[in-house]
Amino acid sequence: MKSSFLYKQFKTAIEQLNPTQHPLCVALSGGVDSVVLLHLCATLRSSNPNIGLSAVYINHGLSEHADDWQQFCQDLCAQLEVSFQSQPVIIEHKPRHSIEAQARELRYQALDKVADTDALLVLGQHADDQLETFLLRLKRGSGLLGLGGMKATTQLANGRRCIRPLLACSREEIELFAQHYELPHIEDESNQQDNYDRNYLRNQVIPLLKSRFKGFLPSSTRSIQLLQQQQQLIDEITDEDLQHCLYRNNDDDCIDLSKLTERSVIRQKNVVRAWLAQQQVTMPSLAQLEQILTQSFNSKVDAQLKIDLQSGSVRRHRGLLYWVEMQTAPIEQNDIGVRDVVLNTTKVLGVNHGAGIRMPLSDEVVSVKYGRAKEKIRPYAKPGRNTLKHWLKDAGVPVWQREHIPLIYYNDVLVQVVGYYFNHDFKVSCGGIFWEECNDK
Repeated sequence: MKSSFLYKQFKTAIEQLNPTQHPLCVALSGGVDSVVLLHLCATLRSSNPNIGLSAVYINHGLSEHADDWQQFCQDLCAQLEVSFQSQPVIIEHKPRHSIEAQARELRYQALDKVADTDALLVLGQHADDQLETFLLRLKRGSGLLGLGGMKATTQLANGRRCIRPLLACSREEIELFAQHYELPHIEDESNQQDNYDRNYLRNQVIPLLKSRFKGFLPSSTRSIQLLQQQQQLIDEITDEDLQHCLYRNNDDDCIDLSKLTERSVIRQKNVVRAWLAQQQVTMPSLAQLEQILTQSFNSKVDAQLKIDLQSGSVRRHRGLLYWVEMQTAPIEQNDIGVRDVVLNTTKVLGVNHGAGIRMPLSDEVVSVKYGRAKEKIRPYAKPGRNTLKHWLKDAGVPVWQREHIPLIYYNDVLVQVVGYYFNHDFKVSCGGIFWEECNDK
C-alpha cells in the first residue's frame, strides 16, 4: 500500500538524523504536505516516546483566512497532543523583491525564533517542489549549485538544522496518504493564481510534462540528485584548494596569491567564492569576481587594491588578499586623563601601569587622535625620527588599518602609537603607563 510506503520513506529519512537526540519542530501551514508530515511525525513518536515533537504556524497575514488556518492548525495539534505555537510576521513590500521570497525568508527567521534551541526544523517540501525549484532556477540561468535545488538537510546561518524527510516523495503520494487516512487539511486559494511563476509551473507546465513523458518526475529527481553529488565533489576539491591557499595572519584568514596562481583560473574563482562564503559575504557578481582576480594579479605591487562589495571590500597587502568589513569611522577624544576610554567603535582603550610612557604632567592634556600619517615620531629602540606612515609601513600594517589605530597625545606631542610604538623621549622602564585596545574591559 502506498500509504505505508510513504511512512517507510519518511522513517528511513528521519531516523538517519537520530531524532531522539533533538526534538522535532514541524513547520505547519495546514496544507496537505505539512498536515501529512505532522501525522507522520506523530506516528513515529508513538513508537518512540523519547522523540520530542512540536509544531509552529507562521501567520503571514496575506490571506483573509490566515487566522482560520491558524485555528485549524491549533486544533489539529491539540487532537494529536502536539505542542503548538504561532508566530505572526509582517511582510513589507520591497521593490525588486518577490512576496514569495520575502515570505520564505521571514518564515525561516520566525521558525528559528520560536523553536527550541536544539530542535530540528522539519519542513514538508517534496519531489514536486524540488522540480519546481529546478525549473525556476533554470529559467534564471543558475549554475550547478542552484540547479541542485533543495537538500534533504541544510543549515541556517546560525547553525540550526532544517530537514526535509519527504523530499523523495511525490505530491501524488502525499495526497493519496491524506485520502487513505481521511486527513482534513486546508487549501490556500493563492495556489490557483497562475500569475506566480511557481504556481504556473505547478498548475500548467509540470502536469503537461508528466502526461507527455512517462516517469518525468522520478527521472528529474535522479538528475537533481546527480547534480547535488557533482556539486559535492566540486565542494571537496574547492575546500582542498582553499586550505592550500589560506594564510592565517593574526586574526585574518587571507588568500596567499602565490599559492592561488598554482591553480587554474576556474579553480581560482572557486577558491575566492569559497573564501568569501567563509567570511559570510554575499556572493560577488561574475564581473566583480573577474575584477578581483585581474587586479590582484596584474596591478602594481604597491597599488592600493580595493574592490568594494556589499558589506565590505577585498584588499591586497604584501601578496595576501584580505576581506575588510565596513568599519565605523573613529572619533577623536580630548582630555581623557589617565583612565579607560570607551571608543565609538565599541572597543575600549584600557590604561595599564608599568613599563611604557611617563605619566602626564599637570599641564599636559591627554587626547586620543587618529590618522596623522605625516606626524613625526622617534619610536623607542628605533633608529632616528620619521613619519608615522613610515613606521607603520615598516611594521607591516595594512593601509586600511592605519586610520583606525589610536594615537595618544600629550598636548600636541604623539607619545604612543597604541599596539606599536612608544615615543623615545617619553619612554620609562617603570612607574609609567600605556594604553591597550580591547573589545571589553
